Amino acid sequence: MRRGIWLALMMAAVTAMTGCGSKNPDPDGLQSECTVEGQAAPRWVCGLHHDDAEYAAVGMAKKSKLGFGFMREEALADARANLAQQAALDVKARTTKFARSTGVGDAETVERVVETVTKQVSRVTLHDARQAAYWENPANGDVYLLVKVAKDKLYETAKEAVKSSFGNDEALWQQMQAKGALEALDEEFPTGR
Repeated sequence: MRRGIWLALMMAAVTAMTGCGSKNPDPDGLQSECTVEGQAAPRWVCGLHHDDAEYAAVGMAKKSKLGFGFMREEALADARANLAQQAALDVKARTTKFARSTGVGDAETVERVVETVTKQVSRVTLHDARQAAYWENPANGDVYLLVKVAKDKLYETAKEAVKSSFGNDEALWQQMQAKGALEALDEEFPTGR
């Protein structure tokens, strides 16, 4: 678990540091600063991918005698797991910030809501994640996949989970509405809808 969190934080830091791109992008998507075992690789393979509208993560599978289909599924599972951790960290932080900033509920309630929201978002991430790019290392046959999921979809799910959690307790729901927390929820989880 700590390894996954560490990996997600490192990928986020690398993404943040490389946010400003070149004015002359490489038409093939290969950059000398992204190499894998001596091979020029697409920037996304090294975690150098950023999209404000989507979460993205990379998965990898070593070359296997079981064939391409097995390798692709293994890389896809790895990418989805990385994506779920990344999205869950962000949504957990946003949910905690929302609950604390609105002053709704006690610490136990906040933890329960955060846990419920995180589980819902992880399910959506694993279900709705789609393959966006593929690269096979010509040196050794390892497979890399870029997987994405729309932030709007996850944010909408998070908002509904928060509303549902607070709605299960009538007094808490009334308190949330009285404090204008629904507007704060929309600010914390902005969606195009």
